[in-house]
Amino acid sequence: MSRAPLAPTARRVPAGGPPVGGPAVDRHPSGTDRRSARRRRASRRAAGHLALNLLTLLVTAVMLFPVAWMVLASLQTNQGLLTGDVDLAHPRWQNYLEMWRNIQLALFFRNSLLVCGATTLLATLLATTAGYALARFRFPGADLFGMTVIATQLIPGIMFLIPLYLLFLWMRDRLGIPLLNTFPGMILVYTAFFTPASIWIMRGFFARLPRELEEAALLDGCTRWQAFWRVILPLSAPGLVATAVYIFLAAWDELLFAWVLAGKPEVQTLPVGIRLYVGQFQNRYDLLMAAGTAVSLPVLLAFLASQRYLIKGLTAGAIKG
Repeated sequence: MSRAPLAPTARRVPAGGPPVGGPAVDRHPSGTDRRSARRRRASRRAAGHLALNLLTLLVTAVMLFPVAWMVLASLQTNQGLLTGDVDLAHPRWQNYLEMWRNIQLALFFRNSLLVCGATTLLATLLATTAGYALARFRFPGADLFGMTVIATQLIPGIMFLIPLYLLFLWMRDRLGIPLLNTFPGMILVYTAFFTPASIWIMRGFFARLPRELEEAALLDGCTRWQAFWRVILPLSAPGLVATAVYIFLAAWDELLFAWVLAGKPEVQTLPVGIRLYVGQFQNRYDLLMAAGTAVSLPVLLAFLASQRYLIKGLTAGAIKG
């Protein structure tokens, strides 16, 4: 008696693999595939770097174009600037000599150095002490004080212009305190404006320094003031430089308050004095560009000399504090 044929049985298919008994499949990429994948990733990275570099060059060119045009215009004639007839082959270097004779630029330069220098010293001193107190001590109202300092930066400075002017008038007429059209008045206003942001720059830098340095100095017999003066302050040199440069640059470029609160040429600063090249009786745009180039050199040199400390000080509080 013949036996019936058996039905074919289904082969087991393991998860993630070929059927048992079927042809083997190599699931690992070959060396050629891996090299191709690496080349594709390297190409994408190179394209990304190239696009980023091109974007950086474009942004840099857009930012430097006004500076380049200022320098170029300072070597042209006033008539050429008015008519658009720019002559690159014949620069007019005598503009830099004439700008000193046309107005009292040396007087305005001296006033700016005096006001900005005094403001930098005073505001840096206040910012250093206040920043150290906020970074190291816990006292009632510390958080409120810190938030108030930051909140002052949210208010547009122009809102203080008329109240300050009226306050200076009242103090002169009622109290006999001359702050209008004086150097002390300008220094006081600039110090009040630039100290709040400077406090937070110094606070971030002090918070980054380990407390163990002060504790070791106290164990060696130093007082709190000696530990601050001999240990903390020397280590805070980058923060001090960053704060001082920030204050000096901000005060050097300020125009609005200097224009309103300093009405006499004896106390007017460079931003106010440069405006005299363009006025009711003359429009010397060539001398205006020459003066703008000349007064930018001290700021540029100060920034180039301290950019390493400036960047380090401004980013000191990004990790801790």
